[in-house]
Amino acid sequence: MAVSQQDSEFVAYVVDLLQSVGPVSSRRMFGGHGIFLEGLMFGLIAGQELYLKVDGQSREEFTALGLQPFTYLRQGKTMQLNYYQAPEEALELPATMAEWGNKAYATAVRAAAAKRQKAHAQGKPEPKA
Repeated sequence: MAVSQQDSEFVAYVVDLLQSVGPVSSRRMFGGHGIFLEGLMFGLIAGQELYLKVDGQSREEFTALGLQPFTYLRQGKTMQLNYYQAPEEALELPATMAEWGNKAYATAVRAAAAKRQKAHAQGKPEPKA
């Protein structure tokens, strides 16, 4: 599936806005784009919508603002990932994007640490980030 010029421009805009978090990059995946920092995916873009990684510690901040989770259809069933819409203000104000981007990246760091800890407890080699 080809990415439209408008979608490409949105991805470039988001990546530029997130540079305050660190050297953020994007990668095409599953018809959208993953947003990465230091090998950890902490955001995804589907169409013209940015979603940020959440967990039990951060989800409530998103739901309190009425933000929706990223969902997709798989074999006729709606699936939900641990990514929620970014607040509209984050796409307009660099300082707000830095705040929300840092929260999402911290979530990705926690998830990677939990994955390593689980693998270690099971005697498995550490998973890649």
